[in-house]
Amino acid sequence: MGLVLASTSPYRKQLLERLGLPFVQKSPRCDEDMLKKTPYPGAAGLARMLATEKVSSLIPESALDTIIGGDQVVELDGRFLDKPGTVERAVEQLTELSGRSHRLATAVAVWDEGRLMTHVDITTLTMRTLELSAIERYVEADQPLDCAGSYKLESRGITLFERIETADYTAIIGLPLMALTSQLRSIGYIIP
Repeated sequence: MGLVLASTSPYRKQLLERLGLPFVQKSPRCDEDMLKKTPYPGAAGLARMLATEKVSSLIPESALDTIIGGDQVVELDGRFLDKPGTVERAVEQLTELSGRSHRLATAVAVWDEGRLMTHVDITTLTMRTLELSAIERYVEADQPLDCAGSYKLESRGITLFERIETADYTAIIGLPLMALTSQLRSIGYIIP
């Protein structure tokens, strides 16, 4: 038995390392793009489903392990913003978010001995009004091309915001560690 992170995200890996528990990182065996086409109510529902599917995809090969999956969904005006993938798309997303509030749903799912636990953290972020030149400088500096919403709060992205309302700031980076710690403790992991 061991601990498996069902994610290739370097951000989730770094966050899980903070708990001091040994784990292996495995790529989930599910098609996220296809799953995102399935209608789900709100960002929280979609994030929970994606985190759960990542965990479920590894059960056949890691059924005796504790498996952790996570996902994030950025919601603006009822629409979901995905990872931009390109500089141009990142600039477009940040331009759209400029001067507005949006919601970030971060889900974590934990599988252990036939039991699945899930949690979703909802963060409301209000971006300050940004000039195009500031957005372009930010994207050039942080290269947030693999981040939903096109920002990295753990880096220079914090300068883009005027207000953040959250129960757990680690959720913004990709994995709500306070909820995850509670889940892992409930199944017997010893975490200081």
